Parts: sequence; structure tokens; C-alpha cells
Amino acid sequence: MRGAVRSVGRALHLPVTGTARGIRKATHAHGAGESGLGKLIELHAVNGAGDVMITVALASTVFFSVPTDEARGRVALYLAITMAPFTVLAPVIGPLLDRLPHGRRAAMAGAMLARALLALIIAGAVAGGGLELYPAALGVLVASKAYGVVRSAVVPRLLPPRFSLVKANSRVTLAGLLATGVAAPVGAGLHAIGDPWPLYGAFVIFVAGTFLSFSLPPKVDSAKGEDVALLAADEEHLHGPLRKETRRPGLRTVGPAVTHALGANAALRCLSGFLIFFLAFLLREHPLTGESAAVSLGIVGVAAGAGNALGTAVGSWLRSRAPEIIIVAAVALVLGTAIVAALFFGAFLVAVLAAMAGFGQALAKLSLDALIQRDVPELVRTSAFARSETLLQVAWVFGGAVGIVMPLNGTLGLVVAAAIVAAGWLATLRGLLSSARHGTRPRPRVA
Repeated sequence: MRGAVRSVGRALHLPVTGTARGIRKATHAHGAGESGLGKLIELHAVNGAGDVMITVALASTVFFSVPTDEARGRVALYLAITMAPFTVLAPVIGPLLDRLPHGRRAAMAGAMLARALLALIIAGAVAGGGLELYPAALGVLVASKAYGVVRSAVVPRLLPPRFSLVKANSRVTLAGLLATGVAAPVGAGLHAIGDPWPLYGAFVIFVAGTFLSFSLPPKVDSAKGEDVALLAADEEHLHGPLRKETRRPGLRTVGPAVTHALGANAALRCLSGFLIFFLAFLLREHPLTGESAAVSLGIVGVAAGAGNALGTAVGSWLRSRAPEIIIVAAVALVLGTAIVAALFFGAFLVAVLAAMAGFGQALAKLSLDALIQRDVPELVRTSAFARSETLLQVAWVFGGAVGIVMPLNGTLGLVVAAAIVAAGWLATLRGLLSSARHGTRPRPRVA
């Protein structure tokens, strides 16, 4: 009898342990386990799962629970109350993290724990209709961005041998996307039980992430001090081969390749915000042919997620020798798709545009991260990530605001989408190609 019980226990335990071993084998492959990158990949997967749980809860509360006209007002209010203060608070993230150069694991753990507690506050607001929903959502955004800034700053310290920065970034990002894909239906199932339940799930996930943060290698806390990075590229303060020696070492700039790449990424991020809100409202009123509004939104969402995952996977196959060219090609592909979708508006092309926008944004962001990690000295790298993330968030909010106020005309909306991408591409094309031709010597790897 005891042997039978043990056999049943092993049979039930095997799928869990087998899956865990498989995940650990994948995340620790190619030297990622020895370098510590595997731990960061797992931590980012936990981060993505927790974030999507909160997103499911907020989407059902702010968007899906009311008619379209009222939803537009509520979403605009949500953006105004949360995103506007965020654009003011986000630049503070970098300097605050600059004061914790030896506490990056603690900073990531703190960001996880803060979101765990805020998820409980939002759960109470959802259940009771309290106004604390908005400041708590703002806190989640700030904590999430703080985690992202620190995570980007520590990737170069965890590179396995012969790993490019683009490949490492894509491994981390892909883990987050896969976890998001798994957690989203789980969150939807929890929401079917009750509105606060996805937030309870987020609480559990972020608590786990708090402990997992301290499993990262101690070397991620090693830093020689940080300074402030200016998002400028004037010749007087360039770094790298073009740098001119200056007696004011505290005044730092990120270089022309980074600023042009940031401009191109801002255009794609603006497009992302625009498409999310414009298509959300458009498809509620005018669903895809033969489908309901919910299914139409699901199709476009899956297409965007698949494109994002594909862009991240492609990034893992590419080398980091010319991320400028990768950005130029990615934005050109998105621009061409947007133009075709505007000229021949239809259900299929809307889904294709969503997929291409996700693909281009993922690939361009990986390349931007690689440029910052390559060209910006470690002395100012954390600050550079914080400021660039702030600019990209502002671009997303601006695109979302335009999408909310746009008339629900598909062709007109996609013309605006194409114009957004064209403006960013044309403004940065020459600078990116020039930077790629000149080249930049990669900086020494951090031990």
C-alpha cells in the first residue's frame, strides 16, 4: 500500500519537476547558468507574469466594463492621472538608482515587493470602487520601470562567453513574453472567479520575485560609481572613438548612435500606443468581418504578441555588430506595412500591421539596449537607461492620447499610424546609417 502511494506521488510530482528541469535547462543553456544570466531570465519571466495579471485586472475595470463612449473617457482619465505624473516621476528613477550602485539586487527586490503590496491595494479598490486605484496603478508603473532600468543595467555584467548584447537582451525579453503568454489566460481564468483574483495572483508572483531577486550573483551589485547621462550627442561631450577630452568629466552624453536609435524607437513606441487605443475602440464598434468585438481584439492582440515574440527571437540570432542597421531595417519594415495597410484597409492587414509593429518594436528596442550597453560608459549607463525609458514612455502616452481622440475611421487611423512611423524614420535614417558606417569599438566586457 505504501509503495502504491509512493508511485502515485511520483507520478503526480513528475510533471512538475520535469517541467521545472526543462525550464531550468533552457534558461541556463550556453553558459547562461554559469554567468548568472539564467537567473535573470527566470526573474524577468516572473516579472512579466506578474505585470500581465495586473494588466488583466485593470483592463477589465477601466475598459471592458463600460460602453465605448464612456470607456474612452475613463481610459483618457486613467492616462491623465497615472501617466502624466509618471512622466514627472520617471526621470527621478535614474538618480535614485544612481545612489544604489551596490544594491541592484535590493532595488529589483524592492520593485517586486512594492508591486506585490500595490496589487493588494488595487484589489481592494476594484472590489470597493475606491479612488486609490489610480495612485496605486501609478505606483505599479513606477516600480515596473525601476525594475526595467536596473535589469537593463545588469545584463552586461552577466554575459556568458561569446554572447552578444542583442542575444542576451533577446533571451531575457523572450522569457518575459513567454511568461506573459502563459499568465494571460490564467489571469483571465482568475478574473472569471472574481475581479480581484488576478491581483491576488500578481501578489503571489511578485512575492516570489522578491526572493528570486536575491538569487542573482553578487557581481551585479558591483559598480564603480554612477553619474548622470545627458541624452545629447554634441561633439564636445562624445564618448567612444569620437570623444574629446574634457575637464568636466561629470557632464556626460550618450553619443549620436544612441540618440538616433532612441528617436527611431520613440516613433515605434508612439505607434504602439496609438494602435493599442485606436484599434481597441475601433474594433469594439467595427469588429473584424464575421467576428465579435472580443474575438477581434483577441486576434489583433495575439498577432501583436506573436510579432513581438518573433522580433525577440530574431534578435537572439543576430549579432550586435551593427544594431543601427537592424533599427533602420525594422522601422522601414513597419513603415512599409503601415502604408500598405492604410491603402488597402482590411481585417487581414490590420492583424499584419499589429504583428509587424510588435516585431519592429521588439527588434529595435533590443538594438537600442545593445547600443546603450555598448557605447555608454558604465559610469552613466543606469542613468542613460532611465532617461531613455522615460522618453519612450512619454512617446507611448502621446501615441495613446492621439489614438483615443481619433475618429473611428480605419483608413484615416492607419494613415496617421504611417505618418508617425515615417516622421521618426526619416528624422533618424541619415544619422543611424552614418553611425553604422563609422563604427564604434565595443567597450571592454564587465567581469
